[in-house]
Amino acid sequence: MQKNERIVLILLAALNFTHIIDFMIMMPLGNHLITYFNISGQKFSIILAAYSISAFVSSFTASFFVDNFDRKKVLLFGYSGFLIGTLLCGLAPSADLLLLARIVAGLFGGLIGAQVMSIVADIFPYERRGAAMGYLMTAFSVASIVGVPFGLFLADMFSWHAPFLLVAILGVVLVPFLWRYIPSMTDHLENKTNSNTKSPFDTFKNIFTQKNQVNGLLLSAFLMLGHFLIIPFITPYMEFNVGFERSQIKYIYVVGGLVTLFTAPLVGKYADKYGKLKIFTISAILSLIPILFITNMPIIPFYYVLIVTGFWFIVANGRNIAASTMVSNVVLTENRGSFMSINSAIQQLFTGIASIIAGLIVVTKKPNPQLLHYSYVGYLSLILIVCCIFLAKRLKTSGG
Repeated sequence: MQKNERIVLILLAALNFTHIIDFMIMMPLGNHLITYFNISGQKFSIILAAYSISAFVSSFTASFFVDNFDRKKVLLFGYSGFLIGTLLCGLAPSADLLLLARIVAGLFGGLIGAQVMSIVADIFPYERRGAAMGYLMTAFSVASIVGVPFGLFLADMFSWHAPFLLVAILGVVLVPFLWRYIPSMTDHLENKTNSNTKSPFDTFKNIFTQKNQVNGLLLSAFLMLGHFLIIPFITPYMEFNVGFERSQIKYIYVVGGLVTLFTAPLVGKYADKYGKLKIFTISAILSLIPILFITNMPIIPFYYVLIVTGFWFIVANGRNIAASTMVSNVVLTENRGSFMSINSAIQQLFTGIASIIAGLIVVTKKPNPQLLHYSYVGYLSLILIVCCIFLAKRLKTSGG
C-alpha cells in the first residue's frame, strides 16, 4: 500500500471513528435516557431510529445527483452538517429536542457512509479492496475500545450530553486534515461524460432494473435488519434483566473493539485471498450462535458474557467487511456514487426499521424496567441472517 493511500485510509478511518461513536453511543445510553427523560422503551427506539430514517431520506435524495460532484466536497459538506447536528444533540434539554437533533444529524450523516465507501472503491481495485475495507473497519474497533467506553465514562461523570459534545469537538479538529489530504475525486465525472447515461434519474432507473444490483441492495437491507434488531436493547437487557451493573456494560464494547482491532484487517486479507463469499458465509453462520445466546441470556458470570459478545463482534464485523466489499463491486465506477448512496439509504432505512420493530416486540414490565420478549427479536434476527447467506450466493461481483 502506497503512502498516500495509507494517509487517505487513516483519515477516512478517523472520520468513521467520530461518525460511528455518534451512532453507537446512543444504544448504551439507553439506560441513561430512559431514566433521565422518564420515557418508555418504545419512545427510546423512536429516538434511536430517527437518525437512521432521516439518513435514509438524505441518502436516497442524494442518489439523484451525487455522481455529478467531487466526492471529496460531498463528503466534507455532509460531515460538516453532521457535526452541527451532533452538537445540537449535546445541547438538547428534552427528549423531543433530542429527537429533532438526531433528525438533523441523520440528514447530513446519511451522505457520509456512501462517499467513504465510494472513495475507497475508486482508489483500491477489487483485488485489494477487501484489505482496504478491513483497515477502514478498524474505526469501529477503536470506537468500541476508546470512544464508547470513554463516552459512557463522561456520561456517568457529567451527563449524557457530554459524549455528543466530545464527538463535535473531535470532528472540528479533523476537518482541516480531511480538506488538506483527501484528494479530489473526479474521475467518475469524466467516465460519466463519456457514458450513455443522460441523467441521474436514468442511473436510478438502471439500478432497479438490474437484478444483480437489486440483489446487492437486498443483501444490505437484510443484513442491517438482522444485525440491528438485537442491538438497541442489549444494554438495557443486560442491566434490567440479567442484573449487571451499568458500569460493567462498557467492557462489552472494550473487549469487542480489542478483538476486532486485530481481526478486521485479517478478515479483509482473507477475503481477498480466499474469496469474499466464502468469508461472508462462514462469518454469517458463526454469528448465529452468539445472537441466540445474547437474546436468551441466563444469569451467568460476566466474563462469560464478554467471551460471547467478543466472539459476536468478530464474526459480525467479518460478515460486514465481506458484504461491503462484494456490494461495492456490483456497479460500474461512473455510477458507483449513486448506487452507494442508495445502498447507504437502504442500510439506514432498515437500521431504523430494525429499531422500531425491536421497540414494538420488546415491552417494558411495569413497575420495574425489566424487558420482555427480547428472545423473539433474536429468533427473527437468526432468520434474516440465514436469508442473507442465500442472497450473497446470488450476487455477481463483476462491476468496475
